Amino acid sequence: MSTPEEQPNPEDALARARAARAEMAAALEEDQEPEPDEPVGWQPIWKRPRKPKSKAAKKAELRKQRKRLQGAGKRRLAAAQSRRPRSRQNRIGNAAARRDARALSRVRHSTTWLW
Repeated sequence: MSTPEEQPNPEDALARARAARAEMAAALEEDQEPEPDEPVGWQPIWKRPRKPKSKAAKKAELRKQRKRLQGAGKRRLAAAQSRRPRSRQNRIGNAAARRDARALSRVRHSTTWLW
C-alpha cells in the first residue's frame, strides 16, 4: 500500500487547476480566425475563405455547366431512341429469320439421320 506522503494532495491539484483556468480561458478567448493579411498554412478547401467570383467567371461556369447538361440530355435521348420499338416490317423479317434459324438448328442437332 502507498503511504500518505506518496499520494497527491487534492488541495494542491485544485490550486494548480485554478491557476491554469485563467490561461485556458485566455487561449479560448483569443480570436480563432486569422487576420486577413496574415499568411495561413495549407487548409482543406472547405475551410478556406471564399473568394467572390467575378461576373465573367460565373457566366463562364454556367455556360460550361449548360453545355455539359445539354450533352448529357442528347446522349440520354440517343439512348432512348435506340430502345424504341422497331417498325412492324422489321420485326416480321426478324421473326421469319429466327424461325428459319430455329428449324435449321433443330435439324442440325437432331439425332435422326436423314439418308
